[in-house]
Amino acid sequence: MSGDTILSIFLGIGLAASVGFRVFLPLLVLSLAAYTGRWELNEHWEWIGSLTALITFGVASLVELLAYFIPWLDNLLDTISVPLTALAGTAVVISTVAGLDPVVSWSLAIIAGGGTATAIKGAAAGSRLASTATTGGLANPALAAVETSVATTLSIVSVLAPVLAAFLVTLVLALIFRIYRKLRPKRRS
Repeated sequence: MSGDTILSIFLGIGLAASVGFRVFLPLLVLSLAAYTGRWELNEHWEWIGSLTALITFGVASLVELLAYFIPWLDNLLDTISVPLTALAGTAVVISTVAGLDPVVSWSLAIIAGGGTATAIKGAAAGSRLASTATTGGLANPALAAVETSVATTLSIVSVLAPVLAAFLVTLVLALIFRIYRKLRPKRRS
């Protein structure tokens, strides 16, 4: 496996993790990277680097970012975006992975891309639901700001330093797993 292939996998997984926080923001960053020539996409996914896609992802990102700052709407968005997250996580990995057999590429995209994005989205949605239940939604905008910051940072790092992004994804997943273990109900013997 070549170094370019490994970097493309790290990029895809970093963007997939970002998708778990915001669906369209990582697609916007990937579109911008492709549009400016910073990253070359697989031939069937080159449309992501078009001006039309860049504008579309930009508008969708702005609407999504603003909507997450409205407490009742953010929970509705979480409900709708879980399946979209799996698809977008898969799409960013398959669009960036280079130099692999299509069966391996799609398997990696579905498992690592869709799986990572969905795991993070599930944890984020659970956190927002807990915030709504405990604060009546008052803390949700702060949570939205943190998620947006993480998604932005992870998306940009994924494009500029894919190896660092893979490390950050590992940290994010470990943190989510740790929080999950603390929150899950204890078994009684």
